[in-house]
Amino acid sequence: MNINEDILQFYLYKKLIRRKDVDTILSESKRLNIPVRNYMLAKEYTTETTELDALSEYYCMPYIELDMLEIDKALFDKFSLDYMKKNKFVPVGIDKNGVLLIAVGKPLDLNALSAVASVYNGPVDTVLTSPTQIDRYIDSVSAVKSTSDALHALNTESDDKMFAGMKTSQSGDISSADDVINNPAVRLVDSIIKEAIPYRASDIHIEPFEKKVRVRYRIDGDLQERASFPIESYPSICARIKIMSGINIAERRVPQDGRINMRIGGKEYDFRVSSLPSVHGEKFVIRILDKTSFRFTRQDLGFTDEENVVIDKMLTRPHGIILLTGPSGCGKSTTLYSFLKEVNNPTVNIITVEDPVEYMMSGVTQTQVNTKANMTFATALRSILRQDPDIIMIGEIRDEETAEIAVRAAITGHLVFSTLHTNDAPGAITRLEDMHVPDYLVADALVGVIAQRLVKRLCPACKKRGKTNAREMEILGIDEPVSIFRPQGCQYCNNTGYKGRIAIHEIMYMNDPIKNAIAQTKNSEALRNLAAENGMVSLWSSCRNLVVKGVTSIQELMTLNVE
Repeated sequence: MNINEDILQFYLYKKLIRRKDVDTILSESKRLNIPVRNYMLAKEYTTETTELDALSEYYCMPYIELDMLEIDKALFDKFSLDYMKKNKFVPVGIDKNGVLLIAVGKPLDLNALSAVASVYNGPVDTVLTSPTQIDRYIDSVSAVKSTSDALHALNTESDDKMFAGMKTSQSGDISSADDVINNPAVRLVDSIIKEAIPYRASDIHIEPFEKKVRVRYRIDGDLQERASFPIESYPSICARIKIMSGINIAERRVPQDGRINMRIGGKEYDFRVSSLPSVHGEKFVIRILDKTSFRFTRQDLGFTDEENVVIDKMLTRPHGIILLTGPSGCGKSTTLYSFLKEVNNPTVNIITVEDPVEYMMSGVTQTQVNTKANMTFATALRSILRQDPDIIMIGEIRDEETAEIAVRAAITGHLVFSTLHTNDAPGAITRLEDMHVPDYLVADALVGVIAQRLVKRLCPACKKRGKTNAREMEILGIDEPVSIFRPQGCQYCNNTGYKGRIAIHEIMYMNDPIKNAIAQTKNSEALRNLAAENGMVSLWSSCRNLVVKGVTSIQELMTLNVE
């Protein structure tokens, strides 16, 4: 039996795949001449996360998250980053007995392991980790080095030479492509953007001040400073960003928006660029969108079993509006995409109008707002209704016209998904009525409202258990001490105490008592009380449950700013 068949049978034994899929996987991997692991990952029969435990048992090798290791970067002098990435290994450290520990993503690549042993000239031991984690780590190391080199070049190169190079590139009269590629401003902007990817940043902030320019990444909801450089270098940085994003390079007095498309680490990324004039120059904020990586499920997004029962009832409705509410950046669009993914099948016609299209979904017709061409949400909606849709997704209800068309689409037989900016679920009723949608239409059209927030997950590697004190017991509303977890900080979480985020929800399902109350009261607090009586769990209670379960901290509960 060859290695492909052996691994396939082992995956079947571990119940990672179904028996009826074995023949297809084996025949297709042979036809394409690729390993069965690669085929199963590409076709999503399994994922690197789910298979890692099984592979550890198969190879009789311990596995570990690469971020949890204390990696000695001095060992990188022995191996090039490109060689490490190609052969999927990272040298970790040397123990007191002189044994080199390496993390590997391809345990059977004996040639690479032999090469490592010969270069080190000593004994080598291995641990198993995900190839994707190796790629991400090496990309981050490479990007950090590139950023440092570019910053050093900016600080040492003369201003006259640097600005002259940028003026040449702006005019289009370029004598050599190398002059542009090696320009410090070009290298710095490229490396700042590329470095943000392995750090899982959602936004890049480039902010000018009196004497320096600060670069910060937003990671897990918090801004973290990455670099700074002299203000004298900023004109060339601005010019580079504007050229890349298609922004008018001569206009500095008004805000502008642009877009950058780049391929990084084999993936296509979309960067939305926003410029804002300030006292010391233009500030740039770059939103990062990976348009090809949408694989979220409701479980991934933090929906509980009880919440899923309610959502199942909402998604099976043939028509009506389902609204997601919350502040900017709380994951509303991501949740809507997960719903669309569930209802997407060949028997329905799904059309979206978005600003912008954040993720590409096969089988869904996606359109994008273009205000310059008078393609607004309202005008797009009118055209969409003539396209025989079954399901419509509206990126955001922003004005009266869009709200009216959306409601009328819902009551004429369409299932509509959209978002609103409100603090809680009952507030969506008030907001629609403020947009002059009659209360009887709101009651008739609305299927349910889901309010959402993101809270930070405690780092699983360093969170510490402890009993609640008197103040924490008061916050949690309990009389007896209980054990909760608190953030600490380690290398795995970059000393923040948190790793990733999870969504909490407040779901108001529009049953008959709530529908009747909408026409009788304009008080959102009365609606909130009625919804709570009918089973709605508040955002605060949802977060409190996560604190008790050890998923998040009481500090996150205190900063939630909802009652």
